[in-house]
Amino acid sequence: MLDRDVRARLRTLSKDNAEIVGLHLVMTGRLIDEDPELAYQHAQAAARRGGRVDVVREAAGLTAYRTGRFAEALRELRTVRRLNGSSEHLAVMADCERGLGRPERAIALAQSPEAEHLDDVARVELAMVVSGARLDLGDVDGALASLSGFRVGGQTLLAARVAQAKAEALRAAGREQDAEAATAGFSAALLARASGVVEDEDEDVLLYDLEEDEDSDDGEALDDETAASVELGGDDDATASAELDGEEDTAVPVEPGAGDAPTAEVVEDASGTQETAPARQDVSDDDASGPDQETGAGASDEEAEDA
Repeated sequence: MLDRDVRARLRTLSKDNAEIVGLHLVMTGRLIDEDPELAYQHAQAAARRGGRVDVVREAAGLTAYRTGRFAEALRELRTVRRLNGSSEHLAVMADCERGLGRPERAIALAQSPEAEHLDDVARVELAMVVSGARLDLGDVDGALASLSGFRVGGQTLLAARVAQAKAEALRAAGREQDAEAATAGFSAALLARASGVVEDEDEDVLLYDLEEDEDSDDGEALDDETAASVELGGDDDATASAELDGEEDTAVPVEPGAGDAPTAEVVEDASGTQETAPARQDVSDDDASGPDQETGAGASDEEAEDA
């Protein structure tokens, strides 16, 4: 079941559309890890009926990212930021820029004013993206400096991912022994999870809180059989969201190593996992060429320029 906050946001839709969109969001959350492509299809179906709702566009953006559709993900997450004013997905947006072969823009996002208001964990996520972007540019020292201001404690997924990012930069610097030492404190199983090699069967990273609400109305609970039967088609509501698309992030000149060595100290608790996708995958020209027509969101001048 969707949590109360998400249900409240869906009340801006008609009753029938809200119910169908809610079912698609539930399926998106359940499938995002085990079958990202199918999760993407459910998110697209939700966007056709509820394109003005921020959580719907968020689902569309995150599933596009998880399936390597970086240009589409970037557009959707920019729209989310305009709808709710949040920059919580700034690290994902920066990694999309990397996926599109634009590491300079990834670094520029990390230096933007929005990055200053992120919480500590989100800043760590952004720092890992910046480190990778520096490596893309051949700036090994800058890649190491990007991660030097954080201490992530515990045997957690986030700590393992930071250690792997440091190890990658150290190997690029020819410091193989230091790279081995960076990950030595973590088990092979945890490092495999951090790399996205194996699925985590014990904890579900969902887009939404699907726990049943004690105060929910009768009939709102969703069983597996009902959810699995949701059609991925639906009425096209393209005009509802077209005007929301297309925002150009203001790029700033990027000085090598500047602005990406944060000083926050983060200790993630043992149960904390973040809403970020595995390491960026390479994307073909077809993936980055423009938005999927199913979203109903028209391409902006910026997407045309990017293409």
